[in-house]
Amino acid sequence: MSKDFRLGGDLLINRIGFGAMRLPTNSFRGPARDPETGRAVLRRAVELGVNHIDTAAFYSSGDGTVRANALIREALHPYPANLVIATKVGPVHTPDGGLAETTDPAGLRPLVEENLEALGVDRLDLVYLRIGGIAPPPQGESVAERFEALAAMREEGLIRHLGLSNVDTGHLAEARAIAPVAAVQNHFHAAKRDDTQLLAACEEAGIAYVPFFPLGGGLSDLNGDRIAKVADRHGATVPQIALAWLLASSSVTLAIPGTGSLSHLEENIAAGSVSLTREDLSDLA
Repeated sequence: MSKDFRLGGDLLINRIGFGAMRLPTNSFRGPARDPETGRAVLRRAVELGVNHIDTAAFYSSGDGTVRANALIREALHPYPANLVIATKVGPVHTPDGGLAETTDPAGLRPLVEENLEALGVDRLDLVYLRIGGIAPPPQGESVAERFEALAAMREEGLIRHLGLSNVDTGHLAEARAIAPVAAVQNHFHAAKRDDTQLLAACEEAGIAYVPFFPLGGGLSDLNGDRIAKVADRHGATVPQIALAWLLASSSVTLAIPGTGSLSHLEENIAAGSVSLTREDLSDLA
């Protein structure tokens, strides 16, 4: 199993990356975490070989004082030459602390520009068009006009690669008719495996499949008997086996576990050294 993946055909990244959502707060829009700890986690992630960070401008504490993009810039700028930063646009904060979806294609440019400025870059490596919320992808909703807007910004040189998040196979086909899709980010993990059709489509096309909430995100319990059995066999933790399973499930899957803890970070990265056997995969099936 390769430990690397060539994103978009040209960006070589480690298959275990880092998700920045939990840096500002432990729960979405909750109380602010210590920003210095967040910066320390980012620096340590890069020291451990992470060169793919997944973020978004709307990743922030409830009071807006700690923001993931600001922490990334403060901790890592000027960025290592091989560091790939992915972000996503679509959701925006509402006055009541929730999120609303940007459905107007013209509204995506200010969001892209916000990410460019906050991260301190002239071009974003990867921008996902995120549709809907945590619920399954909205059926029958066209992404064409919004994806065309992002594709135009790619042609301008503001974006290197394009992605989609919270979509189905129809959305992927619609987008690919407009511009190349380098990555898909959907809800998928060892205890939630109902996206295999889209994963297969990504694998066939060489598109990265990047599960969000790869460890359940607090919404699903990974502590099943099957995972615990394999974890005991390897002297590993349940989250480590869950991440190893994701990487073993397809050559195009990437893992982006997020944490605001140095100890959890090191545990997550160590999952890349877990090699699952045929017996393990059979037990996890």
